[in-house]
Amino acid sequence: MRLIRPLRFAAIVSFCLGMAVSAQAQEDDALRRLVAGQQRHADNVARDKFRNPYQSLRFLGLRDTMTVVEIQPGGAIAYWTEILGPYLRERGKYVAAVSEVGGTSAKAAVLNPALRKKLTDAPQLYDRVVMTPVAAERFDLVPAGTADMVLTFRNMHNWMEAGEVDAMFRIFFKALKPGGILGIEEHRGLTDTPQDPLAKNGYVRQDYTIAMAQKAGFAFVENSDVNANPKDTKDYPAGVWTLPPSYRLGDQDRAKYAAIGESDRFLLKFMKPK
Repeated sequence: MRLIRPLRFAAIVSFCLGMAVSAQAQEDDALRRLVAGQQRHADNVARDKFRNPYQSLRFLGLRDTMTVVEIQPGGAIAYWTEILGPYLRERGKYVAAVSEVGGTSAKAAVLNPALRKKLTDAPQLYDRVVMTPVAAERFDLVPAGTADMVLTFRNMHNWMEAGEVDAMFRIFFKALKPGGILGIEEHRGLTDTPQDPLAKNGYVRQDYTIAMAQKAGFAFVENSDVNANPKDTKDYPAGVWTLPPSYRLGDQDRAKYAAIGESDRFLLKFMKPK
């Protein structure tokens, strides 16, 4: 048997590693191009400095071969859909989990048709997006154990208000494969203030969120401060909705709140144990 000389073997290893790095760079480039793409709504692009989509998705470990479920992606604007839909179109799968049409929520009745129209108006981007209903009493976002990643952006406070936190985490746990990732972004609450169980001001403590996820069986992996905002004092008359983009107080002190910017947010990464 002919042996490979050490130097030649090292060169082969280096070449293989280089190919792997190159493939990863191409994947990153594809995501970056979509973040900068013309398919995105101008209002979404304007919020990127607070939401940092590229950095957030890379932190969570997104790959284009994944089955990704986003919880409540929104209506016609659908910030993350504009990126995830086309990114996952060829080799992965993007599932938009939305409130059922005809539900008791008037908001749900508006959001679903608006999102569906967005998808059907651009089949070259969204023809393979799957819409599925999500509610606390349902446990079938996707077939059990088939999702690689479940993402939820600033929904935790809504579930707290509705008393649905435990049920929602059970749904996510069931949907994910062993080793699957749960990504949670939320308005970060003050650490020296007890957590309001209803989160009436929209802020949720990071440690509370971690505890709820762990209670459901998830393992905490790490957190990112990519969307942190130290200017956010979290003590506003109309809660987090005082800040942009909501501006719930209208023109009252609008310049002041615009200077603060969008809320301080945590981004947490969890894993379903293998």
